[in-house]
Amino acid sequence: MLEASGYEVRVTRDSDRSIHDEGIEGIAAQKSSDMDNRLAIFNGSSNAVCVSIHQNQFTDPKYSGAQMFYSGSNSTSEVLARMLQERFRSLLQPDNDREIKLCGKELFLCYYSENPTVMAECGFLSNPDEAALLNTEEYRGKVAFTLFSGISDFINRKK
Repeated sequence: MLEASGYEVRVTRDSDRSIHDEGIEGIAAQKSSDMDNRLAIFNGSSNAVCVSIHQNQFTDPKYSGAQMFYSGSNSTSEVLARMLQERFRSLLQPDNDREIKLCGKELFLCYYSENPTVMAECGFLSNPDEAALLNTEEYRGKVAFTLFSGISDFINRKK
C-alpha cells in the first residue's frame, strides 16, 4: 500500500531472523549487531518514518487491542503514535481504550532513531480471539491498511 502510494519502503526483517554482521558469534553479540544494523536502516534517510510492527503477549489472556509505544527522543514520534492509535480505534478496534506509551532505552530502535519512530503492537497473541483474527489473511490486511492510514495521516498532517 505504501509503495503503491509512491513511498519508498525498507523492510528490516520479514521473518524472525537476525540481520547481524557475518562472523559475529554468541547470541548477545549477534543481537547487538542486529539492533545496530536495523538502527542504521532507520537512520539511513533523514525524512523516514519508522514503524516497528509487533504482536503483544501477556500472561493474562483478557488483554487485547493495538497499542503504540514511542520515544521522547524525537518530538514527532508522539504525534505518529497518536495518529496510529486513533486509526486503530476508528477503523478496526472501536472499543480499544489502550493509551499510547512513552518508552525509554529498553526499546532501542525507538529511543535511538533519529526519525519519528513507533513500535506498533498490533494485538495480543495471548488473547485467543485476537490471535485467531491475527491468524487470518483478511484481518492482517485490515491491520496493514490501518497502519497505512495512520502513516498517511502523519505524513500529510498540517505541521
